[in-house]
Amino acid sequence: MKKLLLSTTLLSLLSGSVIAASAFTEAEDAVSYRQHSFQLIRHNMADVKDMLTGAVPFEASRLQKRADALATLTTLPWEAFTVPGADKASKDAKAEIWQNLQDFQSRGEQLAKDAKSLQSAAQTQDQTKVKAAFAAFAKNCKACHDKYKAD
Repeated sequence: MKKLLLSTTLLSLLSGSVIAASAFTEAEDAVSYRQHSFQLIRHNMADVKDMLTGAVPFEASRLQKRADALATLTTLPWEAFTVPGADKASKDAKAEIWQNLQDFQSRGEQLAKDAKSLQSAAQTQDQTKVKAAFAAFAKNCKACHDKYKAD
C-alpha cells in the first residue's frame, strides 16, 4: 500500500512538472499568464490596502486570506518572462526587462519574500506589523513598475 501511494504521488509530481514545463507553447500564452497573475496580485493588494487605510472595515480573516493569496501569487508571473518571444508579444513590459533579466527576476524574488513577510505579519493580527510589512511589499512593487512597466 505504501509503495502504491508513493508511486502515485511521485507520478503526479512528475506529471505536474511536465505540464508546467510545457504550459507556454506560444509567447502570447506567457504574456496572458503573467498579465492574469499580476491582475490577481493587484486585486488582493488593493483589498489589503483598503482595509489598512480604512476604506473598508478591517477583517483579520479576510486580510489573512489576501496575504496567503499574495504569498502564492507573487511566485507565479516570473517564469513567463523567460519564454522565447515573450518580449516581442508584450506591450506593457519595457524592453529593459529582458536587458536586465537577472535584476528583474531578483526583484520578483524579493516581492515574493515581501509577500511571505506580509503573510507572517497578518498571522499576528497586529495592524502595525501588517502596515509595515505591506509598506515594504508595496514599495518593492512600485519600484519595479517604475523601472520595468510601460505606461
